[in-house]
Amino acid sequence: MIKKISIAILIILIAIQFISYEKNESANYEFDISKSYNIPDNVQTIFKNACNDCHTNQTIYPWYSQIEPVGYWLNSHVTDGKRHLNFSEFTNRPLAIQYHKLEEVVEVMEEKEMPLDSYTNFGLHPEANLSDEEREILINWAKEQMAYLQATYPADSLVRKRN
Repeated sequence: MIKKISIAILIILIAIQFISYEKNESANYEFDISKSYNIPDNVQTIFKNACNDCHTNQTIYPWYSQIEPVGYWLNSHVTDGKRHLNFSEFTNRPLAIQYHKLEEVVEVMEEKEMPLDSYTNFGLHPEANLSDEEREILINWAKEQMAYLQATYPADSLVRKRN
């Protein structure tokens, strides 16, 4: 019985290697955050190393993403990350949402909730482990962008409307 179950699991694992998913590799930068916001080089480097794989439309897939079910798991992380914050679609959102997302950047950096442990564990993405200094750079940058929005747009345009 155990042999039959093991064979069935092996067949399933082999079969799922041939079922692909849509990869996150769009080259559309029309609504990229850099179109409307100042992204200094040090912030851009942090984004590239720790954020962009899950929070843009251009994921760089590691070699192990080709092995299923790991690839499906990674893709679900990317999809979920983009659902929460997508720098590639940032300026396509209402100003109130943009402002709120910048608030969330501050919050998750202060609480050390990002990047996820599942992304940085096992030494697979050591460049994504943020130092306290890098977190502070992102916090200060997000607060500067929020101040820019406050100085540029009416206050009521930065408040999310509750339905």
